[in-house]
Amino acid sequence: MTLPLGFVVALDRDTRVLDGNRALLGGFPVRLLRLTERARTLLDGRTGEVRDPASAVLLDRLLEAGMAHPVVDALPLPSDPRCTFVIPVRDRASALDRLLTSIGADSPVIVVDDASRRRPPVEAVAARHGARFVALDVNVGPAGARNAGLRLVTTPYVVFVDSDVVLPPATIPTLLRHFADPRVAMAVPRITGLTTPSSSSWIGRYETARSSLDLGTRPAQVRPGTPVSWASTACVVARTDALRGGFDECMRVGEDVDLGWRVIKSGWRMRYEPSVHAAHEHRVRFGDWLLRKAVYGTGAQPLAERHPEFIAPAVLTPWSTALVLALLAQRRWSVPVAGMVCGMTALRIARKLNRTEHPVRLASSLTAMGALGALTQTSALLTRHWWPLTALGCTVSRRARRAALLAAVTDVALEYRRDGTDLGPVGYGIARRLDDLAYGAGVWWSALKGRSTAALRPRLSVGGRVSGVHGGAVGRTREVGRGSLASDR
Repeated sequence: MTLPLGFVVALDRDTRVLDGNRALLGGFPVRLLRLTERARTLLDGRTGEVRDPASAVLLDRLLEAGMAHPVVDALPLPSDPRCTFVIPVRDRASALDRLLTSIGADSPVIVVDDASRRRPPVEAVAARHGARFVALDVNVGPAGARNAGLRLVTTPYVVFVDSDVVLPPATIPTLLRHFADPRVAMAVPRITGLTTPSSSSWIGRYETARSSLDLGTRPAQVRPGTPVSWASTACVVARTDALRGGFDECMRVGEDVDLGWRVIKSGWRMRYEPSVHAAHEHRVRFGDWLLRKAVYGTGAQPLAERHPEFIAPAVLTPWSTALVLALLAQRRWSVPVAGMVCGMTALRIARKLNRTEHPVRLASSLTAMGALGALTQTSALLTRHWWPLTALGCTVSRRARRAALLAAVTDVALEYRRDGTDLGPVGYGIARRLDDLAYGAGVWWSALKGRSTAALRPRLSVGGRVSGVHGGAVGRTREVGRGSLASDR
């Protein structure tokens, strides 16, 4: 499957053009891609368009590496863009009415009632909007309800959307444009907060800025081990024929992550498109909100059983592990040792970049990025995934207390500035820590229930193409072969 003629991509904002357009540095994991003379002519500044088989190969490679993304506005709709909306619902008749109003009457809709306690109002709403109504007598959960609707879909595309979502008019048509890439099986929008009278509360404003479902403002290929490693199916457009088997009905949480990862394992792509959004009514009542965060955490162990190669609370390289351990030791030698580790790493990366114009400068920048990533992950371990161990350590160790305090304060300071919320820093900080405590409690509960620590163990990345995920490293060198457009280094 190759990209069609006219397919347009733009380089990711972090992809660097080096040596007079002779090389590209970027992607995740970071790699150096050297371009042949022929390949350089296929890129126009920071964009490229498929004009022939050679450009199709190059641009496909950039997409796969995460070095470029489709320019979605420049892509056509599929030749047959027909899609069916599948909406699982349990009660929530008024929310369903709101969603169906936003969808309109142009596409078929299947409403799957997952054993509502009060079914007649839900059925009446579906009938009023002309939706097909499917009633389940036993509550099977969101996975089973979606599958019941999927089995009735006859259109090329299916749109799964939760009943507590509102869809702007441009969202689905824009997502459908991603299927101009024949390897794309699923496309998801950004999930933002729906403005309601209760969304102005303390928790509501925190969720608007820091929802667990909001994956940020940057387009991405969804892939484990990258900044966007999973995506929610609160709203998703998919090729119907790519969803063989549908959702895992044994899972009541994390079933959307599992489906996405299975699709990716099968060789398909999944795109995250933040230029359009779906407005989700977040939980804002304190008890409901806290419980939902814990429930999210309980999905970790079932996912670890199904995808052990993808689940890890942190992924560190040998050098970043040494850096973190040196700093956590909090000894007189800690900073000098950490500096030595970073220096040696920068020199090693510089040798891999020896044919670029400024290898030492680039290596230093990449090492700094890797160090920041390692420290950020360590902070998350201390305050989120491992907080029970951190709390225990704080009762017996002054160093543990210092590390926990520094991690908690630094995390809030960095995230508060990045999120740009109108919530005050104290309120934001309290909500942030409660969020982490609840999620971490869910992870530990699922680990104890599953009698496994798989969801709690960091992964050490060694060898292979790159020095390590999140490590800011560069791939191993390989000479350009004849006829090649580019080579990884």
